[in-house]
Amino acid sequence: MRLSRYFLPVLKENPAEAQIVSHRYMLRAGMIKQQAAGIYSWLPLGYRVLKRIEQIVHEEQVRAGHIPLLMPTLQPADLWRESGRYDDYGQEMLRIKDRHERDMLYGPTNEEMITDIFRSHVGSYKDLPLTLYHIQWKFRDEVRPRFGVMRGREFLMKDGYNFDVDRESALHAYNRHMVSYLRTYERMGLTAIPMRAASGPIGGDNTHEFLVLASTGESEVFYDDRVTALKLGNRDIDYDNWDQVAKVCEEFTTLYARTDETHDEAVFNGVPEEHRKVGRGIEVGQIFYFGTKYSEAMGATVVTKDGSKVPVEMGSHGIGVSRLLGAIIEASGRQVCDDGPDRPAVAHHRWPARPQERCRRTHLAPHRRKRRAAAGRGHRADRQDLRRDLISHYLNVKRPDLWRGPASFLLAGRGPYISTTRLPGLWKVSAIA
Repeated sequence: MRLSRYFLPVLKENPAEAQIVSHRYMLRAGMIKQQAAGIYSWLPLGYRVLKRIEQIVHEEQVRAGHIPLLMPTLQPADLWRESGRYDDYGQEMLRIKDRHERDMLYGPTNEEMITDIFRSHVGSYKDLPLTLYHIQWKFRDEVRPRFGVMRGREFLMKDGYNFDVDRESALHAYNRHMVSYLRTYERMGLTAIPMRAASGPIGGDNTHEFLVLASTGESEVFYDDRVTALKLGNRDIDYDNWDQVAKVCEEFTTLYARTDETHDEAVFNGVPEEHRKVGRGIEVGQIFYFGTKYSEAMGATVVTKDGSKVPVEMGSHGIGVSRLLGAIIEASGRQVCDDGPDRPAVAHHRWPARPQERCRRTHLAPHRRKRRAAAGRGHRADRQDLRRDLISHYLNVKRPDLWRGPASFLLAGRGPYISTTRLPGLWKVSAIA
């Protein structure tokens, strides 16, 4: 589609309310529009990126053997009263009444509803293990929403829930989610460090947060910097192989990495001084193992081999899908560029790749013109190549600020689909086809 027909409401100036880079870029590049405090409309450009992130999350969950479904955003309060969380959750929960004066709520999470679905349809150990997940809009009434989509009240989240017959199987599900999350973040070009964290209102005694290091992160983190060099890469992982999955988790969690809530100064001092680091991180996901907390309270049981009934072991696992876009921008410090060997696969548009050509060139390439003319491409193609090279040279040398500003979202492509207007001594980008 031609840019002249695309809906792209870019802004010239930084909005006063935008305090961090990702918020400024997303507003100025026409990716989002604020409708209320912490609530945003996703405009076409931002929506494209959001759907790409969502697709990567779906692909990795299915690869791990997890089954998608979709639950409603509104939930009956009675389910939450069964678990005991209706009064405990606090003011973050948006409580409403329908026309029949029945208590309802806009779901901040779905442990109660998924447990109700499970107990209604599963009654035997033969149906286990089972992991169900969905990607759905949530609402949490933050006291002070800020930083754009990084700390909004309405957000898109992937939340999954595992059901297992015993603790060992549930811990394997925990490890399986950790590995699938690491692979998900790597596909997006992120280094997300699993850190021991507090469980909060979800509950449980075993939980890890996945944090992306960035100066604008809300969480203070303490870590051994050698953990940032760990990568899954192209390893072939069998998610049904308990030992293989456990070894990967051990590799990524042995080195010290904790948030301020679980930080242990004595243990941290045992890390070699040259590797001891303190920084800030953006939370992009969290996994929980909470045993029978919900299954006992809500009567979710299965019949075992010996005929006895036992409450199922459970865990929940979340990824902040909409938050990830802001985290990618904050962590990379550059444009969301075309997908490739060194670029995240979440770009809003995919440009035709050209060999031996970089996204930001530092020199002109007149020899390319001669080569293409000799190949019979003609004067028109020759002129397009020259124009593209001049634009790249101008943006990189004359106006590097454009690469750091909202224009970088538009100019990350590498094809000849950029039309220009000649100005005295300058080339001005006017459209992208």
